[in-house]
Amino acid sequence: MFVVPDPGRLRLRSATRSVFGVGLAVAVCGLTGHTLPAVITGGLAALLALFTVTDATVRAQAVSTALLPAVGFPVLALAAGLHDTPVLRDVAFLAVAGLGVYARRWGPRGHALGVFAFMMFFVAQFLHTVPGQLPGLCTAVALALVASSGVRFGLWCYERRLPPPAAPALPGGTGLARITTRQAVQVAVAGAFALVVGQVLSEGRWYWAVGAAWWIFVNTASRGETLLRGFRRVLGTVVGIVAGLLLAVPLHGALAPTAALVAVCVFAIFYTAPVSYSWMMLAVTLMVSLLYGLLGALEPSLLALRLAETGVGALGAALAVAFVLPVTTHSATHAWIERAVHCVHGCTTTAARRLAGDPDADPAPLAAQLEVVIGRARLSLAPLVHPLNPLRARKARARQVLALLDDCAREVRGLASVAADPQASHDARLAAACWRVEAAVEALVSPGGRPDAAPAPGAQAASAQHHHPTAEAALRHLHGLERVLTELATPLHSAPDAPLVRS
Repeated sequence: MFVVPDPGRLRLRSATRSVFGVGLAVAVCGLTGHTLPAVITGGLAALLALFTVTDATVRAQAVSTALLPAVGFPVLALAAGLHDTPVLRDVAFLAVAGLGVYARRWGPRGHALGVFAFMMFFVAQFLHTVPGQLPGLCTAVALALVASSGVRFGLWCYERRLPPPAAPALPGGTGLARITTRQAVQVAVAGAFALVVGQVLSEGRWYWAVGAAWWIFVNTASRGETLLRGFRRVLGTVVGIVAGLLLAVPLHGALAPTAALVAVCVFAIFYTAPVSYSWMMLAVTLMVSLLYGLLGALEPSLLALRLAETGVGALGAALAVAFVLPVTTHSATHAWIERAVHCVHGCTTTAARRLAGDPDADPAPLAAQLEVVIGRARLSLAPLVHPLNPLRARKARARQVLALLDDCAREVRGLASVAADPQASHDARLAAACWRVEAAVEALVSPGGRPDAAPAPGAQAASAQHHHPTAEAALRHLHGLERVLTELATPLHSAPDAPLVRS
């Protein structure tokens, strides 16, 4: 995790800024006379706003952040109002959980609002919120969002100097064919299981199990991804509990060292989240232990209970994805790979237009989008290449696909770089090579594709033209893409469990 590349130090920037944002939010809430539970709620609201709002532009991020109270306050009021009616409270919690996942169909904004709504209900259980506490909690949340937004959009808005990140959405569909719809049903079932069994374990901390089940579904799109995420959540929780026993318990809620360690945990959450869910869960578990210490409720038995409730939530998630409207790893992976292939095609055609003299054609944003889509495909393939996966044929196939996708990304980056050369000139061979790449794409994404079709008109005349060095470099990248796309046909068009035959 500590040796993972951090291009542009984006993870470092995000983590450092988040510490300042959450710290300022907590300080503002504390200085305005709010109670400790209200300060904790404000700090959590600031953390969630910084963590979950990931729209492509700064303006869209600001709008999403401004909308958080619109969903958070009604849910917080609902949870407080149902505090003394457990049955209705449980039904409402499951409904909020399912709707929070379903909202992901509307992209990053829906995801952020869904997470915030769920966590407002969750924190109401954590703090045993009653209606009389609502004014203080709501004002603390509002102040915290204003303070953290001041850091994010004012004092330290490094996104304004960077191109907007591409944010690929889940594969679409309608009805139960849509992944978000299936996951909403799965979350409701997993949450119901976690709620019932969690209450058997503890009448006061059952919500941990529901929270664990719900968070396991975040940023997953298939059965394999969810199972792997559940395993990593349990692993991170185990290590985090050990850290809590060693660090949080001896502090007995002492304010200064606890606050310092919470700041370290916030940094670790943001720094590790993009690369390691287990490390992030370690930081989350330690932070929760420290917060319980501040509330005067921390003891070793509580940490053991958290582990048990986390296990219940992971088991509920595993049962739900296995038996309730399952989305297979193979189908989800194929969808992401197909999207990556279409990105390759878009980048090659745009680069060809740029090389032909079109100044408005810029393949660089498409190349950046391809990197993000391939990263998402890598997450989808992660369960297949995990060391614990016993299916050797699928593991070998997944590794071959990953290697070929990396080759695609490298060739596309090179092609985009060549196309940016102001001395680039038109060469008819580029059109022929781009046509062959398009044919290779068609062969991958449609059964009727013919990768061995005849060359495009005008290709034969290319040899008689002047060979510009830039065109030669572009041709090398296009030929490389054609080769990689042709090789991808073997693992993609054969049965998942068939032995891998290398060409």
